[in-house]
Amino acid sequence: MSSRNAVKRVCIPLLLLGVATGSTLADPPRTVDFVDLQRYMGRWYEIAALPNFFQRQCVRDTTADYRLRSDETVAVTNRCRKKDGTFDEAKGIARTTDPATNSKLEVSFVSVFGKHLFWGDYWIIGLGADYDYALVGTPSRRWGWILARDPRPSQQRIASWLERFREQGYDPKAFVLTEH
Repeated sequence: MSSRNAVKRVCIPLLLLGVATGSTLADPPRTVDFVDLQRYMGRWYEIAALPNFFQRQCVRDTTADYRLRSDETVAVTNRCRKKDGTFDEAKGIARTTDPATNSKLEVSFVSVFGKHLFWGDYWIIGLGADYDYALVGTPSRRWGWILARDPRPSQQRIASWLERFREQGYDPKAFVLTEH
């Protein structure tokens, strides 16, 4: 085998590997400087999300309710309307992984004998000064959500939030709007 062919056989797979994993090599999204967890509690309406397998049954009216617990964790109740008109509900727990900022949390919806398993990242990468909206993502950029206190924000606001996601390395065209 010539040295030119050997270089091709080594370099092409490395190049393809770099293209396939390029998003994992990028810096993770930047989180907000600080989240006042008391102000973050309450009802949030999902405005848009990156499609994911754990919400595949949801067709509209998706909400997230957060309640601070005495042990400093957060009780989470996610709810959505299914195609048949009934509601699907998932209850979980969130905990802060960065107590200095409260902007990095992890959430679990799986509990066995009171022990929570399978924690997923929940990073707050955008937050309104009045806590009227939140942009939530993950380090991998695989998942993302636009949450708001108002279930029907203007198209202009939604466009500005999607732009903020673009600035954080997400593809805003991949987000799907949630009906309410």
